[in-house]
Amino acid sequence: MILTIIIIVLTLVVLMALHELGHFAFAKWFKIPVEEFGIGYPPKIIGKKIGETFYSINWLPFGAFVKILGEDNDTDNPNSFAKQKMWKRALVLFGGVFSFWVIAVILFSLILGVWGLPAQVEDSQDNPQARVLISLVEPKSPAELAGLMPYDAILAVKDIQNVTQEINKAQQVIDFTKQHQGQKITLTIARNGQNQEIVVTPRVITAENQGAIGIGLVRAVMMKSAWYRAPYDGLLLTVQQTRMIAVTTVGAIASLIKGEKVLGLKLSGPIGVGSIMAQALGSGIGVYLTYVIAITIWMALFNLLPIPALDGGRLLFLLIEAIRRKPMTAKVEQTITGIFFLLLIGLMAIVTIKDVVGLFIK
Repeated sequence: MILTIIIIVLTLVVLMALHELGHFAFAKWFKIPVEEFGIGYPPKIIGKKIGETFYSINWLPFGAFVKILGEDNDTDNPNSFAKQKMWKRALVLFGGVFSFWVIAVILFSLILGVWGLPAQVEDSQDNPQARVLISLVEPKSPAELAGLMPYDAILAVKDIQNVTQEINKAQQVIDFTKQHQGQKITLTIARNGQNQEIVVTPRVITAENQGAIGIGLVRAVMMKSAWYRAPYDGLLLTVQQTRMIAVTTVGAIASLIKGEKVLGLKLSGPIGVGSIMAQALGSGIGVYLTYVIAITIWMALFNLLPIPALDGGRLLFLLIEAIRRKPMTAKVEQTITGIFFLLLIGLMAIVTIKDVVGLFIK
């Protein structure tokens, strides 16, 4: 458990460090002085100044930071961030978001070249290599209580008379659970290269839009790419995943505004995300990296929102400057950013408390 926590914390710190590295790289490219690049937050563990930049590793593992001269205060240095042309400042701000997409492309390329990714095939297609995978597990469902996890492959089902049926199609699982509602059944699943049996009892009365045991199913085959094609396929998948996450999120928000219930929607903070990552890690490194990609793309889209304290908010200030033909005063911009930063911290605290409570109340 401790090793799992360390891996997850290191993963998130590395993601945030690479995000800040995007800002850093563009600033260096435009010869804008960078005062400090830090991994973690002070107090400092160790640091060294190389050239004009102080590089540090700090005790608080909550991300990373970069201090670019003139980004948050007025300075007369002609090379500072504030003195740059607008398009250069925009690219420096966008650099952090861009780095998230670069990470996604690299990870997708790695997965495609080494482990492969599941590609959906319909039940109507005759494919002996297809496997039925669990795509989602509903909270508080019989499946969750039994310990089933996303990306588990269902190989066979067995009733209390030990009558076993091998599984190759999603409809087989659906039909079997419906026929044995209220009875214990045994699922043989493959997880992280190992087979195991899990006992679950399909519920007689199901919740709206949920099956008897509360899982989503997808029939898929593993698709791999040759090493020379993997980067191109990784780029295509990153674009597709970005579009899917954006459309899904906007659709979910629209449904909530209309007062409609959104199945599977859950707002999670660091604790909730860490819990999901821990489950994914238990299913193998390929599955874990797939979840890391989803988190990375979501972080890219979130950072683009026009909210002060995010990169998108800073870009919004640049747009306002372009319209007004003069920048906001540093004091006004810092005040607005500070207010929204406190609001985001408050929201994060509320969500984190909910996640902690959810760990103990199933």
